[in-house]
Amino acid sequence: MATQKILMLVGDYVEDYEVMVPFQILNMIGHTVHAVCPDKKAGETVATAVHDFDGAQTYSEKPGHNFTLTASFDSVQESDYDALVIPGGRAPEYIRLNPRVLEIVRHFAANDKPIASICHGQQVLAAADVLRNKSCTAYPAVRPDVEQAGGTWVEVNATASNAVVDGNLVTAPAWPAHPEWMRRFLEVLGSTIAP
Repeated sequence: MATQKILMLVGDYVEDYEVMVPFQILNMIGHTVHAVCPDKKAGETVATAVHDFDGAQTYSEKPGHNFTLTASFDSVQESDYDALVIPGGRAPEYIRLNPRVLEIVRHFAANDKPIASICHGQQVLAAADVLRNKSCTAYPAVRPDVEQAGGTWVEVNATASNAVVDGNLVTAPAWPAHPEWMRRFLEVLGSTIAP
């Protein structure tokens, strides 16, 4: 397996599991992951939030861990990376307002590089206008964003554990989908895990 260089776009109040787990899995496999946030440098942190389902009509939000950035946003040269990961949480709703974030996302889509996005991360994909004619899923509240951007919505299963692959795009609805989402992303990356 060839080691790949993966860019992860995050921001304050990124969902804790959706940044920590893929970051750890991809590094464990042997890939290099650069986690960046607009207006922040390597070594700085973003706050994370734990989203959970505890009987309310929507998820609740609790403080998570601080997550340390591994690269500086202003130094990103998207052509240096083989793939992109966009975790969910509240971060996507505001990082999608950053023109440079959208430019980076468009580079990966235009060059058919693998993109893994989960939960509210698809808000960034919609804002970058890269979902047209693509099948994907997301947190159900993001369905209007997906459809407005020309994407084809794929229903979330009862346990929110499904992932959808359309070409090099791998999407999932929320952190319960990590096993399927990461498995499918690793397949798209061409990564192999020895038995």
